[in-house]
Amino acid sequence: MTQANAKMIVGMIHVQALPGTPRYRGRLDSALTQAALEAELYTRAGFDALLIENMHDVPYLCGSVGPEIVAGMTAAGLAVRRASPLPLGVQILAAANREALAVALACGAAFVRVENFVYAHVADEGLMPTAEAGPLLRYRRQIGADTIAVFADVKKKHSSHALTADVPLSEAARTIEFFGADGVVVTGGATGDPAAVADVQEVRGAVRGRVCVGSGLTPDNLAQYWPCADVFIVGSYLKRDGLWSNPVDPERVANFMAAALRLRG
Repeated sequence: MTQANAKMIVGMIHVQALPGTPRYRGRLDSALTQAALEAELYTRAGFDALLIENMHDVPYLCGSVGPEIVAGMTAAGLAVRRASPLPLGVQILAAANREALAVALACGAAFVRVENFVYAHVADEGLMPTAEAGPLLRYRRQIGADTIAVFADVKKKHSSHALTADVPLSEAARTIEFFGADGVVVTGGATGDPAAVADVQEVRGAVRGRVCVGSGLTPDNLAQYWPCADVFIVGSYLKRDGLWSNPVDPERVANFMAAALRLRG
Protein backbone atom coordinates (compact mmCIF):
# COMPACT_ATOMS: atom_id res chain seq x y z
CA MET A 1 0.00 0.00 0.00
CA THR A 2 1.06 3.59 -0.51
CA GLN A 3 1.67 5.95 2.37
CA ALA A 4 -1.44 6.84 4.35
CA ASN A 5 -1.22 10.51 3.36
CA ALA A 6 -0.81 9.85 -0.39
CA LYS A 7 -3.63 10.05 -2.91
CA MET A 8 -4.29 6.63 -4.44
CA ILE A 9 -6.11 5.88 -7.70
CA VAL A 10 -7.53 2.34 -7.71
CA GLY A 11 -8.61 0.66 -10.94
CA MET A 12 -11.55 -1.71 -10.57
CA ILE A 13 -11.37 -5.00 -12.46
CA HIS A 14 -14.82 -6.55 -12.83
CA VAL A 15 -13.92 -10.23 -13.18
CA GLN A 16 -16.08 -12.04 -15.75
CA ALA A 17 -18.75 -14.43 -14.49
CA LEU A 18 -17.31 -17.32 -12.48
CA PRO A 19 -18.28 -21.03 -12.46
CA GLY A 20 -21.72 -21.87 -11.16
CA THR A 21 -23.21 -18.40 -11.70
CA PRO A 22 -26.01 -17.71 -14.23
CA ARG A 23 -23.81 -15.76 -16.67
CA TYR A 24 -20.84 -18.16 -16.67
CA ARG A 25 -20.01 -19.32 -20.20
CA GLY A 26 -17.68 -22.21 -19.39
CA ARG A 27 -14.39 -20.39 -19.95
CA LEU A 28 -12.60 -19.58 -16.71
CA ASP A 29 -9.35 -19.11 -18.63
CA SER A 30 -10.99 -16.30 -20.60
CA ALA A 31 -11.97 -14.51 -17.39
CA LEU A 32 -8.44 -14.81 -16.04
CA THR A 33 -6.87 -13.57 -19.26
CA GLN A 34 -9.20 -10.57 -19.37
CA ALA A 35 -8.45 -9.66 -15.75
CA ALA A 36 -4.72 -9.77 -16.45
CA LEU A 37 -5.07 -7.63 -19.58
CA GLU A 38 -6.99 -4.97 -17.66
CA ALA A 39 -4.37 -5.05 -14.91
CA GLU A 40 -1.64 -4.43 -17.48
CA LEU A 41 -3.58 -1.57 -19.04
CA TYR A 42 -4.22 0.17 -15.70
CA THR A 43 -0.61 -0.31 -14.66
CA ARG A 44 0.74 1.24 -17.86
CA ALA A 45 -1.70 4.13 -17.44
CA GLY A 46 -0.28 5.01 -14.02
CA PHE A 47 -2.82 3.68 -11.54
CA ASP A 48 -1.62 3.19 -7.95
CA ALA A 49 -3.52 0.01 -7.08
CA LEU A 50 -6.00 -2.52 -8.46
CA LEU A 51 -9.18 -4.07 -7.08
CA ILE A 52 -10.84 -7.28 -8.31
CA GLU A 53 -14.55 -7.86 -7.82
CA ASN A 54 -16.94 -10.60 -9.03
CA MET A 55 -19.42 -8.04 -10.38
CA HIS A 56 -20.61 -10.27 -13.23
CA ASP A 57 -21.83 -12.99 -10.83
CA VAL A 58 -25.34 -11.50 -10.67
CA PRO A 59 -27.63 -12.21 -8.96
CA TYR A 60 -25.42 -12.22 -5.87
CA LEU A 61 -25.60 -14.46 -2.85
CA CYS A 62 -25.94 -12.70 0.49
CA GLY A 63 -23.11 -13.06 2.97
CA SER A 64 -21.25 -16.07 1.57
CA VAL A 65 -20.25 -17.79 -1.66
CA GLY A 66 -19.28 -21.33 -2.62
CA PRO A 67 -15.77 -22.75 -2.89
CA GLU A 68 -15.92 -22.43 -6.68
CA ILE A 69 -16.09 -18.61 -6.34
CA VAL A 70 -13.27 -18.56 -3.80
CA ALA A 71 -11.16 -20.68 -6.16
CA GLY A 72 -12.06 -18.54 -9.18
CA MET A 73 -11.28 -15.26 -7.42
CA THR A 74 -8.00 -16.64 -6.11
CA ALA A 75 -7.05 -17.63 -9.66
CA ALA A 76 -8.04 -14.15 -10.86
CA GLY A 77 -6.00 -12.53 -8.12
CA LEU A 78 -2.94 -14.59 -8.98
CA ALA A 79 -3.33 -13.76 -12.68
CA VAL A 80 -3.50 -10.05 -11.86
CA ARG A 81 -0.51 -10.30 -9.52
CA ARG A 82 1.54 -11.92 -12.30
CA ALA A 83 0.53 -9.14 -14.68
CA SER A 84 1.12 -6.17 -12.37
CA PRO A 85 3.29 -5.21 -9.41
CA LEU A 86 0.65 -2.83 -8.06
CA PRO A 87 -1.01 -3.40 -4.67
CA LEU A 88 -4.15 -5.49 -5.10
CA GLY A 89 -7.51 -5.44 -3.35
CA VAL A 90 -10.28 -8.03 -3.26
CA GLN A 91 -14.05 -7.69 -2.94
CA ILE A 92 -16.45 -10.62 -3.21
CA LEU A 93 -20.14 -9.90 -3.62
CA ALA A 94 -22.24 -9.77 -1.73
CA ALA A 95 -20.69 -9.23 1.70
CA ALA A 96 -18.63 -12.42 1.34
CA ASN A 97 -16.02 -10.74 3.48
CA ARG A 98 -14.31 -13.75 5.03
CA GLU A 99 -13.95 -15.29 1.61
CA ALA A 100 -12.42 -12.04 0.35
CA LEU A 101 -9.88 -12.06 3.18
CA ALA A 102 -8.95 -15.68 2.44
CA VAL A 103 -8.51 -14.91 -1.26
CA ALA A 104 -6.44 -11.82 -0.43
CA LEU A 105 -4.15 -13.87 1.80
CA ALA A 106 -3.76 -16.61 -0.81
CA CYS A 107 -2.79 -14.25 -3.64
CA GLY A 108 -0.75 -11.73 -1.67
CA ALA A 109 -3.25 -8.88 -1.88
CA ALA A 110 -2.91 -5.74 0.22
CA PHE A 111 -6.51 -4.91 1.12
CA VAL A 112 -10.13 -5.99 1.00
CA ARG A 113 -13.28 -3.96 0.48
CA VAL A 114 -16.11 -5.11 2.71
CA GLU A 115 -19.83 -4.55 3.12
CA ASN A 116 -21.95 -4.53 6.27
CA PHE A 117 -18.95 -3.87 8.52
CA VAL A 118 -21.11 -2.06 11.08
CA TYR A 119 -24.84 -1.83 11.81
CA ALA A 120 -27.36 -3.63 9.61
CA HIS A 121 -29.26 -2.82 6.46
CA VAL A 122 -31.42 -4.24 3.71
CA ALA A 123 -29.47 -4.78 0.50
CA ASP A 124 -30.82 -5.80 -2.88
CA GLU A 125 -29.45 -9.28 -2.09
CA GLY A 126 -31.53 -9.40 1.11
CA LEU A 127 -31.25 -8.56 4.78
CA MET A 128 -27.75 -8.12 6.19
CA PRO A 129 -28.67 -8.23 9.87
CA THR A 130 -25.33 -8.61 11.65
CA ALA A 131 -22.33 -6.30 11.68
CA GLU A 132 -19.30 -8.05 10.24
CA ALA A 133 -16.54 -6.22 12.10
CA GLY A 134 -16.21 -8.44 15.16
CA PRO A 135 -16.24 -11.84 13.43
CA LEU A 136 -14.25 -10.59 10.42
CA LEU A 137 -11.33 -9.11 12.33
CA ARG A 138 -11.14 -12.17 14.57
CA TYR A 139 -11.01 -14.30 11.44
CA ARG A 140 -8.27 -12.05 10.04
CA ARG A 141 -6.22 -12.66 13.18
CA GLN A 142 -6.99 -16.40 13.08
CA ILE A 143 -5.61 -16.87 9.56
CA GLY A 144 -2.61 -14.59 10.06
CA ALA A 145 -3.80 -11.87 7.70
CA ASP A 146 -3.37 -8.83 9.97
CA THR A 147 -1.33 -7.00 7.32
CA ILE A 148 -4.32 -6.96 4.94
CA ALA A 149 -6.10 -3.63 5.25
CA VAL A 150 -9.90 -3.35 5.47
CA PHE A 151 -11.76 -0.66 3.54
CA ALA A 152 -15.40 -0.66 4.66
CA ASP A 153 -18.41 0.87 2.88
CA VAL A 154 -20.50 3.23 4.96
CA LYS A 155 -24.27 2.99 4.33
CA LYS A 156 -23.46 0.96 1.26
CA LYS A 157 -24.94 1.44 -2.19
CA HIS A 158 -27.81 -0.69 -3.54
CA SER A 159 -29.37 -0.75 -0.08
CA SER A 160 -32.13 0.66 2.09
CA HIS A 161 -30.97 2.28 5.29
CA ALA A 162 -34.31 2.73 7.01
CA LEU A 163 -33.04 0.54 9.86
CA THR A 164 -30.32 3.09 10.62
CA ALA A 165 -32.08 6.25 9.48
CA ASP A 166 -31.47 7.83 12.89
CA VAL A 167 -27.71 7.18 12.68
CA PRO A 168 -25.98 10.12 10.92
CA LEU A 169 -23.46 9.32 8.22
CA SER A 170 -20.69 10.82 10.34
CA GLU A 171 -21.54 8.57 13.28
CA ALA A 172 -21.64 5.48 11.07
CA ALA A 173 -18.21 6.43 9.69
CA ARG A 174 -16.80 6.95 13.18
CA THR A 175 -18.11 3.53 14.18
CA ILE A 176 -16.39 1.93 11.19
CA GLU A 177 -13.10 3.47 12.26
CA PHE A 178 -13.64 2.66 15.95
CA PHE A 179 -14.30 -0.97 15.03
CA GLY A 180 -10.93 -1.21 13.31
CA ALA A 181 -11.29 -0.51 9.59
CA ASP A 182 -8.40 1.14 7.80
CA GLY A 183 -10.57 3.21 5.49
CA VAL A 184 -14.18 4.30 4.98
CA VAL A 185 -15.72 4.03 1.51
CA VAL A 186 -18.36 6.59 0.50
CA THR A 187 -20.55 5.90 -2.54
CA GLY A 188 -23.61 7.07 -4.39
CA GLY A 189 -26.81 5.06 -4.33
CA ALA A 190 -25.77 2.58 -7.04
CA THR A 191 -22.81 1.45 -9.13
CA GLY A 192 -21.69 4.34 -11.31
CA ASP A 193 -23.61 6.97 -9.30
CA PRO A 194 -21.44 9.78 -7.94
CA ALA A 195 -21.16 10.17 -4.19
CA ALA A 196 -22.44 13.46 -2.81
CA VAL A 197 -19.49 15.75 -2.18
CA ALA A 198 -21.14 16.80 1.09
CA ASP A 199 -21.19 13.14 2.19
CA VAL A 200 -17.47 12.76 1.50
CA GLN A 201 -16.77 15.98 3.39
CA GLU A 202 -18.88 14.81 6.33
CA VAL A 203 -16.97 11.54 6.55
CA ARG A 204 -13.64 13.40 6.18
CA GLY A 205 -14.57 15.46 9.21
CA ALA A 206 -15.52 12.39 11.23
CA VAL A 207 -12.52 10.05 10.79
CA ARG A 208 -8.74 10.24 10.95
CA GLY A 209 -8.02 7.35 8.59
CA ARG A 210 -8.41 7.02 4.86
CA VAL A 211 -11.54 8.30 3.16
CA CYS A 212 -12.34 6.51 -0.09
CA VAL A 213 -14.70 7.51 -2.90
CA GLY A 214 -16.14 4.29 -4.26
CA SER A 215 -18.51 5.08 -7.12
CA GLY A 216 -19.27 7.48 -9.94
CA LEU A 217 -15.83 9.01 -10.42
CA THR A 218 -15.11 10.76 -13.73
CA PRO A 219 -12.43 13.15 -15.03
CA ASP A 220 -14.97 15.96 -14.66
CA ASN A 221 -15.84 15.41 -10.98
CA LEU A 222 -12.55 14.09 -9.59
CA ALA A 223 -11.41 17.57 -8.57
CA GLN A 224 -14.47 17.99 -6.33
CA TYR A 225 -13.42 15.05 -4.18
CA TRP A 226 -9.66 15.52 -4.33
CA PRO A 227 -9.26 17.79 -1.27
CA CYS A 228 -11.39 15.63 1.04
CA ALA A 229 -10.54 12.03 0.05
CA ASP A 230 -7.47 9.83 -0.06
CA VAL A 231 -8.48 6.84 -2.19
CA PHE A 232 -10.40 6.99 -5.47
CA ILE A 233 -11.88 3.72 -6.75
CA VAL A 234 -12.93 3.96 -10.40
CA GLY A 235 -14.55 1.31 -12.57
CA SER A 236 -17.64 2.26 -14.55
CA TYR A 237 -16.21 5.38 -16.18
CA LEU A 238 -13.30 3.36 -17.59
CA LYS A 239 -15.65 1.14 -19.60
CA ARG A 240 -17.09 1.86 -23.03
CA ASP A 241 -19.97 4.37 -22.70
CA GLY A 242 -19.36 4.46 -18.94
CA LEU A 243 -21.25 1.19 -18.36
CA TRP A 244 -19.59 -1.19 -15.90
CA SER A 245 -20.45 -4.33 -17.88
CA ASN A 246 -18.81 -3.11 -21.11
CA PRO A 247 -15.17 -3.67 -22.10
CA VAL A 248 -12.51 -1.25 -20.88
CA ASP A 249 -12.03 1.79 -23.13
CA PRO A 250 -8.31 2.76 -23.26
CA GLU A 251 -9.18 6.34 -24.21
CA ARG A 252 -11.32 6.72 -21.09
CA VAL A 253 -8.53 5.23 -18.99
CA ALA A 254 -6.12 7.82 -20.38
CA ASN A 255 -8.59 10.66 -19.85
CA PHE A 256 -9.14 9.73 -16.22
CA MET A 257 -5.46 9.47 -15.41
CA ALA A 258 -4.78 12.77 -17.20
CA ALA A 259 -7.25 14.41 -14.81
CA ALA A 260 -5.54 12.78 -11.83
CA LEU A 261 -2.10 13.92 -13.02
CA ARG A 262 -3.33 17.50 -13.36
CA LEU A 263 -4.55 17.43 -9.77
CA ARG A 264 -1.21 16.02 -8.63
CA GLY A 265 0.50 18.97 -10.30
